[in-house]
Amino acid sequence: MTLKLIKGGSPDDPTDSRTHTARRRTGSRRTVTRRTPPARDPVAEVLERLDEEPTEEKPRIPRQRRAVRRPVEPPKPRRRWTGRPSRTTAALLLLLCAALAAAGFHGARWYGDRQTDRANQRAVAAAKQACVDFVSVSAASVDRDLQRILAGTTGDFRDEFSRGQSQVRAAVVENNVQSQGTVLRAALLAGDRRRATVLVAIDATVRNTNAPDGRRSHYRIQVELVRTDGRWLVSRLQFVG
Repeated sequence: MTLKLIKGGSPDDPTDSRTHTARRRTGSRRTVTRRTPPARDPVAEVLERLDEEPTEEKPRIPRQRRAVRRPVEPPKPRRRWTGRPSRTTAALLLLLCAALAAAGFHGARWYGDRQTDRANQRAVAAAKQACVDFVSVSAASVDRDLQRILAGTTGDFRDEFSRGQSQVRAAVVENNVQSQGTVLRAALLAGDRRRATVLVAIDATVRNTNAPDGRRSHYRIQVELVRTDGRWLVSRLQFVG
């Protein structure tokens, strides 16, 4: 680019303006050539700014530790089964068998004792009821009372009572007997799950023709029972005091 510059003062100075006018008249001019700076590439400027700006530090990535390989132990050789247990195993088996045998024995014994106790309790209850039935007779219900006594007997005692049943009935009706019994105590003398012997203490209030107001009597009766078809039946009955 070429600029034309008139030599002299500034345009604002009047002296220079006169001189400039004179020079214009004379036609004396001076040509001045100035060099303008070349236009800069915008891409280069951006790159320079980027180079001058501070750069952000990149985050440090922790280094991964390498896995330490441990030496692999060789597998232990398996023991072969020889068909015979060791001494310790044999001793443990013997102890286990002994414990099981003892537990089975005591369990069976406990169960047997429990069953025997239940059977004895039922035998005592049957003996008490038999004694009450035996001494509780009334002329108004003599047939029913005698039949109830007979139903609770068995064996020889049943046969003996059946033979004398008619005589007992006649005596009750003739004397207008009315008797009622109450059990005081009862105890098992001997017994198992099939047989039992029970002693019963009982009081009976008897009214008849000779004692219309009633008379109390005390009896001790020994009863022998047999278990038949799940029922305890009287096989023998006797007064012992």
